[in-house]
Amino acid sequence: MKITLTGATGFIGKALLQTLAEQGHVVRTAGRRAAPGVAFSRWESTSSVFPPAAVEATDVIVHLAGEPLARRWNEDVKRRILESRVDGTNAVVAAIGKASVQPRLLICASAIGYYGDRGEETLRESSAPGGGYLSEVCVSWESAARQAEAMGVRVVMLRTGIVLGKDGGALAQMLLPFRLGLGGRIGSGNQWMSWIHIDDIVGLVLHAIRTEEFRGPVNATAPNPVRNRDFTRELAAVLFRPALFPVPVFALRLLFGEMHQVILSSQRVMPAAALASGYRFRYTELAAALRAVTA
Repeated sequence: MKITLTGATGFIGKALLQTLAEQGHVVRTAGRRAAPGVAFSRWESTSSVFPPAAVEATDVIVHLAGEPLARRWNEDVKRRILESRVDGTNAVVAAIGKASVQPRLLICASAIGYYGDRGEETLRESSAPGGGYLSEVCVSWESAARQAEAMGVRVVMLRTGIVLGKDGGALAQMLLPFRLGLGGRIGSGNQWMSWIHIDDIVGLVLHAIRTEEFRGPVNATAPNPVRNRDFTRELAAVLFRPALFPVPVFALRLLFGEMHQVILSSQRVMPAAALASGYRFRYTELAAALRAVTA
């Protein structure tokens, strides 16, 4: 199968590209930097023009590109986060509309930030969006992707949770303090964390490619979310370290500014669509996932 991948040099993109290549798919990437061994089209995710060569005669587009979220936000950073997702997705959809042979499937990244801070509520794909900047970004991002449906393209939007893997993502930022015995819960520790192993992110993309009835928003999270205090306890346990030093809210606010609200958000997300479609998660329990990525 011919697949175009954006964001191929990112944390998720690299893992997905490797698996697609191993399975014999013909992959072209589009982005700022080429990935070794595959065809490449240069593209900025804030550009209004997506390269035609990355769309023509392609069966599937997997669109993961976007400015990183995990940093201190200011107005310029927030503008680039929004533009890279919404304008970038609009460019992809516009290129699909102009293609002489259109892809049959667009898989577009999204995030569980769509739901905002929801406390104890159990969230499924049918749940309403929340409030705040990140929720607004996700709503606009998904709306841009869904424009391809009017062209007869099947669209899947992966609302991704906290991705656990060896080579990056949120866990990479947590490991050093925990390995030094300086880790602990964040704030009260009561907030829900919805996580997923990177193998299951890749697995959900492959599942979307081969499952025709799989469409619309999909919660890309494991079926067993945990509270932050339990996450930190499990992480400390697999590293054989204590978890004695809570991270105070004021320290997060100083470090991340407005973005600290996202870190403290409580999102108890269930992957209802994935389970209903027959997807079988490789990692359903946090302890096994953490052992796999810290081994």
